Amino acid sequence: MDAMWTVVTIIVAAVIVLTLVMLAVRIAARRRRLRERFGPEYDRTVEEEHGRRAAERDLTAREQRHEGLEIRALPSTVRDRYARDWTSVQEHFVDDPDRAVGEADRLVTTLMSDRGYPTEGYEQQMRDLSVEHAQTLEHYRVAHEINARAGGRSTSTEELRNAMVHYRALFEELLKDDNDSPGGERT
Repeated sequence: MDAMWTVVTIIVAAVIVLTLVMLAVRIAARRRRLRERFGPEYDRTVEEEHGRRAAERDLTAREQRHEGLEIRALPSTVRDRYARDWTSVQEHFVDDPDRAVGEADRLVTTLMSDRGYPTEGYEQQMRDLSVEHAQTLEHYRVAHEINARAGGRSTSTEELRNAMVHYRALFEELLKDDNDSPGGERT
């Protein structure tokens, strides 16, 4: 009887260990997938959420929300119009840098909306963009922060120029044809 209980105990222990190993492998795979998809946004979210579990729940929720969005490609005529609009915004920079940075922010927001991203607020925009545009998200953060200070004496022309460069990085990524982007967005 003792030998049978020993065998049962060993089998139960082996099943528990195997289950824990499988769980650890699933968690590691999920973490790796999120790190690859969100890049630097993964680490930022871990820091903001004060831990990996909360951050991974947040990032997974972002992915789920993003799946429900109708992100769409723009026809080439619309992309061309946006490119012309961007050129116009850049031309305004020479005469009125503060105004041009504000125009760049509005143009990026309009482009987001036309692509299918909700634009109800900056923080939600950041969360929604992070799913497909995590690599250029820091550009948007920096540009937005400079834009918020624009118009005051604390913003130099060089900072405003940098804001335009940062806005352009996200603008160009959003403007790309989905076939041009790695991983391709849904249409």
